[in-house]
Amino acid sequence: MKLLTDWGFTRAGWRSNQHGEYWVLAQAFLILSFVILPIYQPAMLGELSKLIYFVWAIAFGIGLVAAVFLLKGLWDLGDSLTPLPYPKNNGQLVQTGVYSVVRHPLYSGVILAALSWTMFVLSLSHLVGTAILFTFFDAKASKEEAWLIQRYLDYPDYCQRVKKLIPKMY
Repeated sequence: MKLLTDWGFTRAGWRSNQHGEYWVLAQAFLILSFVILPIYQPAMLGELSKLIYFVWAIAFGIGLVAAVFLLKGLWDLGDSLTPLPYPKNNGQLVQTGVYSVVRHPLYSGVILAALSWTMFVLSLSHLVGTAILFTFFDAKASKEEAWLIQRYLDYPDYCQRVKKLIPKMY
């Protein structure tokens, strides 16, 4: 229980969503849904069987980037880590390491891991799931950024320098 309170969870927050607790529940639901989503491969994807090793190589590369974003993002955040979109009271704004490449590497890592799996299994249902995850994490990041702008005066400058979810693109 101490870990949850260290992250900023409170009983009042669960009742009122004051720090974005419902975002965390929705995130857990979406990730679990993605994991148990059935694989749907349309017949036309059979033509990709000639290129399957190439597609798998790309999927593997994307998976490695996802792992780096996730692991380095966790490491770089250190004590500022919380699953809530609301920043921790004693947290610091991290702009170095992987956070100098993308503002939300943990969200990017989950999205890229989903894309990697989608490509590996060539699943149209997982492609839709990946799009849903992207849309969700983009919205969660926007909510988080509104709070970060209130907390850290230099956050708008950081937003100008570093992209939100996809390095050098978005």
